[in-house]
Amino acid sequence: MQAIAIKKIFPFLAWLPFSASQLRADLIAGVTVALVLVPQSMAYAQLAGLPAYYGLYAAFLPVIVGALWGSSRQLATGPVAVVALLTASALAPLATSQEHYLALAVQLALLVGVVQLCLGIFRLGAVVNLLSHPVIIGFTNAAAIIIGLSQLNKLLGVPMGRSESFLTDIYGVLLQIGDTHLPTLAMGCGALALMFLLKRFFPKSPQVLIAVVITTAISSAIGFEKIAKVRQDEISDPLAQSLVVGYLSAAENITNLKETLAQRSAELRALQKEKNAVGAADLEHQVELIKIAIDNLENENKLRMKSLRKYRFVRGIDAESGRPVFYPREQAPSRSEEDGAIWRVLRIGKDGVIHLSGGGEVVGAIPSGLPDFKWPELSWSDLTNLLSIAVVIALVAFMEAISIAKAMAAKTRSRIDPDQELIGQGLANITAAFSQAFPVSGSFSRSAVNLNAGAVTGMASVISGILVLLTLLFLTRPLYHLPQAVLAAVIMMAVASLINFGAIRHAWQTHKHDGLAATATFVATLAFAPHLDLGILTGAAIAIVLFLYRRMRPRGEILGQHPDGVLGGLDTHKLKPISQRLVPVRFDGELTFINVAHFEDMMLEVLQRFPEVKAILLIGSSINEIDVSGEEKLREVAKRLEQMGIRLYISGLKKQVMEVLDKADIYEVLPVERFFPSKDQALPILLNKYG
Repeated sequence: MQAIAIKKIFPFLAWLPFSASQLRADLIAGVTVALVLVPQSMAYAQLAGLPAYYGLYAAFLPVIVGALWGSSRQLATGPVAVVALLTASALAPLATSQEHYLALAVQLALLVGVVQLCLGIFRLGAVVNLLSHPVIIGFTNAAAIIIGLSQLNKLLGVPMGRSESFLTDIYGVLLQIGDTHLPTLAMGCGALALMFLLKRFFPKSPQVLIAVVITTAISSAIGFEKIAKVRQDEISDPLAQSLVVGYLSAAENITNLKETLAQRSAELRALQKEKNAVGAADLEHQVELIKIAIDNLENENKLRMKSLRKYRFVRGIDAESGRPVFYPREQAPSRSEEDGAIWRVLRIGKDGVIHLSGGGEVVGAIPSGLPDFKWPELSWSDLTNLLSIAVVIALVAFMEAISIAKAMAAKTRSRIDPDQELIGQGLANITAAFSQAFPVSGSFSRSAVNLNAGAVTGMASVISGILVLLTLLFLTRPLYHLPQAVLAAVIMMAVASLINFGAIRHAWQTHKHDGLAATATFVATLAFAPHLDLGILTGAAIAIVLFLYRRMRPRGEILGQHPDGVLGGLDTHKLKPISQRLVPVRFDGELTFINVAHFEDMMLEVLQRFPEVKAILLIGSSINEIDVSGEEKLREVAKRLEQMGIRLYISGLKKQVMEVLDKADIYEVLPVERFFPSKDQALPILLNKYG
């Protein structure tokens, strides 16, 4: 008994003892998954709006912890596309700076982990059923399309704006197709083609790793990245110079206003604690005005940067000073294109230095070594803003993880404990927060690789995490020249398998309500993007409303008799009534508060269609549950019928329903002789009496 309790706390002890063959199989699987995990994790970090190396942090300890405390022995935890996109959509509207964005990502991972851990500890894994399968189908298809389109600008080498409408942002990218950076497009499309061909002809090869290694080597050899840092006076165009001046001035004002905002907010909290309502109201007004001013300045700078990014510069030599000058391409003097590159504005530093790019974008410097292990810096206002999306991510991530785990368990004939898996995923996300990472989940693609590579226990994932650690310690320098377009290609390739319109079509064919829920979720997710949580919540709400609607109007029919004596739906099968004086009816649902009105309507229909009726037989074999409302309505209907000279009989009630009616003393209005064990016993007696 004690051994069972210990294994419940430390489920990985069930892996012991290891055999040599198990260790060999887990080692091979762990290495195989790591070859996919390293480039994929970096790509998903950027999808989440974070530097690429944060993906390596999320692929180290969270992977190991998820395997040690999870229930599945083959589930590969780590960064995944859908969760990364949900993270980005949640944080982008809240972050005030890059540092704040990183802090929010860590806090979000902590919240997601705490939600999942609590659900697991209190054995509430069933709550994930609130997100029905059709909702997940619709959301996954829409999210896959959004993820793929979100990488389009990186594939084309053009900037993409960030607004409240994802579709508007994509339209803005399409308008820039004429400005496509051809080397970037070639690098991305080349990586896509290489991965596709490897998957087609060498399916067991590490396609992602091979594509990353080859394109990184090419990028380094040809000098794919070209960066120039210039001063304002090294740009010849006066309008571009004025845009830079305006940008720097606004940026300085934003910094000063944010400092003032922090001071006023602290003063406001102090006054609120003192319950000084008059002073607090005045400060609240000041705080709101400062926030509006900051928003206006930030919007102005977005417009300035948008204008600057439209410029295409060529580098030439100033005839008078002999120093390099960047001219707009259409204004350049003859023989000014000394390097043949077309330069674009990347960003403007706080020091006023303008960063220009004359080539493709690469990952850049990745800090080597371990992440900082520390308690996340928590902000009450941030946590309250993140709580709702944390619940959504926790449920979506777990739904994805448990679906994968169950599918693999069916193949390996093993057992999955959903609550233990919640604990494992929760601890993995809490670990992600303490290792400066973002929310993680179970990965479909890497889990499939893990299973196909022969993983026997979670030790395979532990080995994958250790190999990521070695990458952080020794292999960060070679990743500098990895093109961003290749990471975009990796993401596009990974999410292509998530697009499955056949599943939505199947939902329509199976049940129109499920098809409606899947389609509504799909459309809402696309429409609300980048706020994906609104899409899935809309879909979940529609699915629940449709579910309640079905419960409000369960199937119920007046019955007739087939020629062979079997009862069937009077209208469904176009049958003749058994008798004008005896009418059998069937009610196929629980009799509760949600559908008692429908039950009453069915009884009124009997009275309307059969004016000579003297007895109604309610066949209740399909009634699984009855509550107080149902019992009261049954009592009320029986009394009303009795007053009209009509008797109500009931057959086939289940034990749990009869127990409720016994406690309610239903026999006051329905004597015990009105109840029959089955319709077969009831019909001969009633037909003899009323037929």
